[in-house]
Amino acid sequence: MAIARPAMPAVMRSPGIAQIQPQKQQGSLRMTPMPLTMPSVRRRCGSKEERSRQVCGDLCLCMAKEVAAAVSVHSGISKGQAQNQNSVLITQEDAKSTSPAGDGAISTESTVTITVVGASGDLAKKKIFPALFALYYEGCLPKHFTVFGYARSKMTDEELRNMISATLTCRIDQRENCGDKMDKFLQRCFYHSGQYNSEVCFGQLSKKLEEHEAGRLANRLFYLSIPPDIFVDVARCASHSATSLRGWTRVIVEKPFGRDSQSSAELTRGLKQHLKEEQIYRIDHYLGKELVENLSVLRFSNLVFEPLWSRQYIRNVQLIFSEDFGTEGRGGYFDSYGIIRDIMQNHLLQILALFAMEPPVSLDAEDIRNEKVKVLRSMRVISSEDVVVGQYKSHTRGGIKYPGYTEDKTVPNNSLTPTFAAAALFIDNARWDGVPFLMKAGKALHTKRAEIRVQFRHVPGNLYKRNFGSDLDLATNELVIRVQPDEAIYLKINNKVPGLGMRLDRSNLHLHYAARYDREIPDAYERLILDAIEGERRLFIRSDELDAAWALFTPLLNELESNKVAPEFYPYGSRGPVGAYYLAAKYNVRWGDANSELTTV
Repeated sequence: MAIARPAMPAVMRSPGIAQIQPQKQQGSLRMTPMPLTMPSVRRRCGSKEERSRQVCGDLCLCMAKEVAAAVSVHSGISKGQAQNQNSVLITQEDAKSTSPAGDGAISTESTVTITVVGASGDLAKKKIFPALFALYYEGCLPKHFTVFGYARSKMTDEELRNMISATLTCRIDQRENCGDKMDKFLQRCFYHSGQYNSEVCFGQLSKKLEEHEAGRLANRLFYLSIPPDIFVDVARCASHSATSLRGWTRVIVEKPFGRDSQSSAELTRGLKQHLKEEQIYRIDHYLGKELVENLSVLRFSNLVFEPLWSRQYIRNVQLIFSEDFGTEGRGGYFDSYGIIRDIMQNHLLQILALFAMEPPVSLDAEDIRNEKVKVLRSMRVISSEDVVVGQYKSHTRGGIKYPGYTEDKTVPNNSLTPTFAAAALFIDNARWDGVPFLMKAGKALHTKRAEIRVQFRHVPGNLYKRNFGSDLDLATNELVIRVQPDEAIYLKINNKVPGLGMRLDRSNLHLHYAARYDREIPDAYERLILDAIEGERRLFIRSDELDAAWALFTPLLNELESNKVAPEFYPYGSRGPVGAYYLAAKYNVRWGDANSELTTV
């Protein structure tokens, strides 16, 4: 479960979390911000605003009294001296101006504005706006919030609402009338048209945001649902012309984060010219998947697993991603990146780092990300001898012809971009030395799935080996974490078949989420957007993580592209190229999904 940090008034927010303390300097009295730590508060959707007001209100009132006392002793302090970009020190006059009612009371209310940059794109329509509505439906958004769409397209507020209303759905466990909730949410959605590289346009947007913020403590979240080549322009414009002066400003950045080490570093430098690292939230939506977030819970809160989590008991780990459809008219973007950049370098590598990391000091975001970086830096640079690339070709099945990759009109006829890749990776540390981590990702395969498979070592001196025959792999215990679809965790064990004889069978001890829990699993974007609003960075990627990840894959990508390595063809709807099975056999491994009986629970 994510750990909430309530939206804090400016006197408390981080960076610049401050309390006021008089300090003498050359015969004068000045105000100095001093560090103030706040205990974390566990989030419960529906009561977040009440908790925030209760925690923040008393502290704000106490601090404001300190300020007022200090100001009365030494009234030579101006408002301008009491405010800077990172912290706001409230004097008595400032306190009057912070109340939306203008009655001189100290306001503890805050508001959040979520601006979706690139609001007319597919990602915004299909994922971001529905995720925001789901958070509103569940009562997870603050009492005061506004959603703004920003793009170059000319559109009215009503046209934006009509566009996104078609993609909104309510939870299965409806507690209120779905139509009423939709109408109330849509009334909080607005639109502003402007150029992505214009500070003037963002300044106009900022004025609209101020109208809706109505004097409350203003927090602003920008979601960049745009191509990466304009990330820096938007960051510059938002930072210079639309940043919050009294609350926090955060920016969510969508992948891809560059194409290699060099382009990624350039993007990071460009963003950091206008934003601090703690303002940048690099999103990888796979880290928001329920089963991925459950990885650390499964491992660190169950005594039965943690002692087994090492080379002593684990023979290999497999990270498998497959889609049962091709590019189908959307190959223009994919052809410039390929399956390695699109899936392996980010989604699968991030899951690997979470799986293999050492126990962190705490559940604090920085402690967890520190351990992930250690794993990435301990990994061997990937050799081309440990990689197989493939590309799907046309195939006729059931009287239907499925087109090959290069038959897509948006893809060049001579494209060598891989739509499939398998790789063997190794972590050179004491826990995982010699254990192969096998990755496999592809499009147009026989099924859609994403899963982690942990195959344990054979039982030494197994008394029942004669009952298994010559294939001991069938007797191997295996832990399967199915990320999607039909989320599940199951453990394959050996068991005696009931009867008078001694016949052994493989059985599954399984947790099937749909059967165990009677509520819908939230979409990954819901969890990640909520974490960004609350300042929880645990599931977002830090810049040094990004550097370490690209350092692993960039040499391989350069070699494949400079040598123009031809991918191995595989039929649309098959299990992928044969070379992937030879790669696994090289390390005495059998792909866990090779058997159809292994695909069901």
